[in-house]
Amino acid sequence: MRSKWTSEFDIPEKIIDAIRIMNSAPFLKALATALEIPKLIPDPYYTGGGLNVTVSGGLLDVHVDGNYHDATGLHRRVNAILYLNPGWQEGWGGEFGLYDNKGEQLIEKIAPLHNRFMAFDTNDFSFHGLPDPLNFPEGHARRSIILYYYTKEPRPYSKIAVDQPHSALWKKKGWTDKIGNKTRDFQ
Repeated sequence: MRSKWTSEFDIPEKIIDAIRIMNSAPFLKALATALEIPKLIPDPYYTGGGLNVTVSGGLLDVHVDGNYHDATGLHRRVNAILYLNPGWQEGWGGEFGLYDNKGEQLIEKIAPLHNRFMAFDTNDFSFHGLPDPLNFPEGHARRSIILYYYTKEPRPYSKIAVDQPHSALWKKKGWTDKIGNKTRDFQ
Protein backbone atom coordinates (compact mmCIF):
# COMPACT_ATOMS: atom_id res chain seq x y z
CA MET A 1 0.00 0.00 0.00
CA ARG A 2 1.36 3.39 -0.92
CA SER A 3 0.16 6.76 0.30
CA LYS A 4 -1.62 9.08 -2.12
CA TRP A 5 0.11 12.33 -1.30
CA THR A 6 -0.53 15.15 -3.75
CA SER A 7 1.38 17.89 -1.88
CA GLU A 8 3.41 18.47 1.25
CA PHE A 9 0.16 19.17 3.10
CA ASP A 10 -0.79 15.47 2.86
CA ILE A 11 2.35 14.23 4.64
CA PRO A 12 1.97 13.04 8.26
CA GLU A 13 3.52 15.34 10.85
CA LYS A 14 5.78 12.56 12.19
CA ILE A 15 7.69 12.28 8.91
CA ILE A 16 7.36 15.73 7.31
CA ASP A 17 10.81 16.84 8.50
CA ALA A 18 12.43 13.78 6.87
CA ILE A 19 10.68 14.60 3.59
CA ARG A 20 11.75 18.24 3.77
CA ILE A 21 15.36 17.21 4.32
CA MET A 22 15.23 14.72 1.43
CA ASN A 23 13.88 17.47 -0.85
CA SER A 24 16.23 20.23 0.37
CA ALA A 25 18.86 21.89 -1.80
CA PRO A 26 21.86 20.58 0.22
CA PHE A 27 20.50 17.04 0.08
CA LEU A 28 19.80 17.27 -3.66
CA LYS A 29 23.28 18.62 -4.36
CA ALA A 30 24.88 15.81 -2.35
CA LEU A 31 22.73 13.18 -4.08
CA ALA A 32 23.50 14.67 -7.51
CA THR A 33 27.22 14.57 -6.74
CA ALA A 34 27.15 11.02 -5.37
CA LEU A 35 25.24 9.65 -8.38
CA GLU A 36 26.83 11.98 -10.94
CA ILE A 37 23.41 13.20 -12.10
CA PRO A 38 23.43 17.01 -12.07
CA LYS A 39 20.51 19.35 -11.50
CA LEU A 40 18.13 17.01 -9.66
CA ILE A 41 14.62 18.28 -9.00
CA PRO A 42 12.24 16.84 -6.36
CA ASP A 43 8.65 15.98 -7.24
CA PRO A 44 6.26 18.52 -5.67
CA TYR A 45 3.34 16.30 -6.74
CA TYR A 46 4.72 13.16 -5.04
CA THR A 47 3.62 11.12 -8.07
CA GLY A 48 4.05 7.48 -7.04
CA GLY A 49 6.18 8.47 -4.08
CA GLY A 50 5.29 8.62 -0.43
CA LEU A 51 4.95 6.24 2.48
CA ASN A 52 5.01 2.62 1.36
CA VAL A 53 3.73 -0.20 3.61
CA THR A 54 4.04 -3.88 2.65
CA VAL A 55 2.52 -6.55 4.92
CA SER A 56 3.53 -10.16 5.36
CA GLY A 57 3.15 -12.11 2.13
CA GLY A 58 3.62 -8.99 0.00
CA LEU A 59 6.20 -8.71 -2.75
CA LEU A 60 7.12 -6.55 -5.72
CA ASP A 61 8.03 -8.30 -8.96
CA VAL A 62 11.20 -7.38 -10.83
CA HIS A 63 10.75 -4.24 -12.94
CA VAL A 64 12.18 -0.97 -14.17
CA ASP A 65 10.40 2.23 -13.27
CA GLY A 66 8.62 4.69 -15.50
CA ASN A 67 10.73 7.33 -17.15
CA TYR A 68 8.57 10.43 -17.46
CA HIS A 69 6.64 12.80 -15.19
CA ASP A 70 3.39 13.83 -16.85
CA ALA A 71 2.71 16.94 -14.76
CA THR A 72 6.13 18.52 -15.34
CA GLY A 73 7.54 16.92 -18.48
CA LEU A 74 10.67 15.98 -16.52
CA HIS A 75 12.66 12.75 -16.77
CA ARG A 76 12.87 10.40 -13.78
CA ARG A 77 16.48 9.86 -12.81
CA VAL A 78 16.76 8.80 -9.15
CA ASN A 79 14.81 6.64 -6.72
CA ALA A 80 15.42 7.19 -3.00
CA ILE A 81 14.24 4.98 -0.17
CA LEU A 82 14.39 5.61 3.58
CA TYR A 83 13.50 2.53 5.60
CA LEU A 84 11.35 2.85 8.74
CA ASN A 85 11.61 -0.61 10.30
CA PRO A 86 12.77 -0.52 13.92
CA GLY A 87 13.51 -3.99 15.22
CA TRP A 88 13.74 -5.56 11.74
CA GLN A 89 15.27 -9.02 11.96
CA GLU A 90 16.96 -11.21 9.41
CA GLY A 91 14.48 -13.83 8.27
CA TRP A 92 11.63 -11.35 8.04
CA GLY A 93 12.51 -10.70 4.40
CA GLY A 94 11.79 -7.42 2.72
CA GLU A 95 15.27 -7.03 1.29
CA PHE A 96 15.42 -4.78 -1.76
CA GLY A 97 16.78 -6.68 -4.76
CA LEU A 98 19.03 -5.13 -7.39
CA TYR A 99 19.41 -7.12 -10.62
CA ASP A 100 21.71 -7.25 -13.61
CA ASN A 101 20.93 -5.08 -16.64
CA LYS A 102 18.62 -7.78 -18.05
CA GLY A 103 16.64 -8.26 -14.85
CA GLU A 104 17.56 -11.92 -14.66
CA GLN A 105 20.24 -12.31 -12.00
CA LEU A 106 20.02 -10.93 -8.49
CA ILE A 107 23.18 -8.92 -7.82
CA GLU A 108 22.54 -7.56 -4.34
CA LYS A 109 19.99 -7.67 -1.54
CA ILE A 110 19.71 -4.64 0.74
CA ALA A 111 18.15 -5.19 4.16
CA PRO A 112 15.41 -2.69 5.16
CA LEU A 113 17.17 -1.59 8.34
CA HIS A 114 15.61 1.26 10.28
CA ASN A 115 16.93 4.66 9.09
CA ARG A 116 18.89 3.08 6.22
CA PHE A 117 18.85 5.33 3.21
CA MET A 118 19.53 4.15 -0.30
CA ALA A 119 19.30 5.80 -3.70
CA PHE A 120 19.99 4.64 -7.22
CA ASP A 121 20.08 5.87 -10.79
CA THR A 122 16.77 4.68 -12.18
CA ASN A 123 16.80 3.90 -15.88
CA ASP A 124 15.63 1.27 -18.36
CA PHE A 125 18.29 -1.17 -17.12
CA SER A 126 18.04 -0.64 -13.33
CA PHE A 127 15.97 -3.72 -12.57
CA HIS A 128 14.82 -4.03 -8.99
CA GLY A 129 12.08 -5.44 -6.77
CA LEU A 130 11.14 -7.48 -3.70
CA PRO A 131 11.01 -10.90 -5.32
CA ASP A 132 10.47 -12.96 -2.17
CA PRO A 133 7.24 -12.71 -0.14
CA LEU A 134 7.70 -10.87 3.14
CA ASN A 135 7.64 -12.89 6.34
CA PHE A 136 7.10 -10.08 8.86
CA PRO A 137 5.41 -11.23 12.09
CA GLU A 138 1.85 -10.19 12.78
CA GLY A 139 1.63 -6.56 13.81
CA HIS A 140 4.71 -5.59 11.79
CA ALA A 141 5.00 -4.35 8.22
CA ARG A 142 7.83 -3.23 5.96
CA ARG A 143 7.69 0.57 5.88
CA SER A 144 9.64 3.02 3.79
CA ILE A 145 9.52 6.53 2.40
CA ILE A 146 10.04 6.51 -1.36
CA LEU A 147 10.84 9.68 -3.27
CA TYR A 148 11.72 10.25 -6.90
CA TYR A 149 13.95 12.90 -8.42
CA TYR A 150 13.96 14.27 -11.93
CA THR A 151 16.00 16.26 -14.43
CA LYS A 152 15.09 18.49 -17.32
CA GLU A 153 17.63 16.62 -19.45
CA PRO A 154 16.71 13.09 -20.54
CA ARG A 155 18.62 10.04 -19.42
CA PRO A 156 21.84 9.32 -21.31
CA TYR A 157 21.22 7.30 -24.47
CA SER A 158 23.09 4.32 -22.98
CA LYS A 159 20.44 4.10 -20.24
CA ILE A 160 17.42 4.14 -22.55
CA ALA A 161 15.76 1.01 -23.93
CA VAL A 162 12.35 2.60 -24.59
CA ASP A 163 12.62 6.21 -25.72
CA GLN A 164 8.92 7.07 -25.41
CA PRO A 165 7.24 7.75 -22.05
CA HIS A 166 6.49 4.50 -20.22
CA SER A 167 5.18 3.29 -16.90
CA ALA A 168 6.92 0.58 -14.87
CA LEU A 169 7.86 -2.35 -17.12
CA TRP A 170 7.53 -5.75 -15.44
CA LYS A 171 9.64 -8.86 -16.10
CA LYS A 172 6.68 -11.24 -15.57
CA LYS A 173 4.67 -9.25 -18.12
CA GLY A 174 7.31 -9.56 -20.85
CA TRP A 175 8.71 -6.10 -20.07
CA THR A 176 5.38 -4.36 -20.52
CA ASP A 177 3.33 -2.34 -18.05
CA LYS A 178 0.45 -3.75 -16.00
CA ILE A 179 -1.95 -3.53 -18.95
CA GLY A 180 0.46 -4.95 -21.56
CA ASN A 181 1.83 -1.75 -23.11
CA LYS A 182 5.46 -0.84 -23.72
CA THR A 183 4.77 2.90 -23.98
CA ARG A 184 1.95 5.16 -22.86
CA ASP A 185 0.29 8.41 -23.73
CA PHE A 186 1.11 11.37 -21.55
CA GLN A 187 -0.51 14.70 -20.91
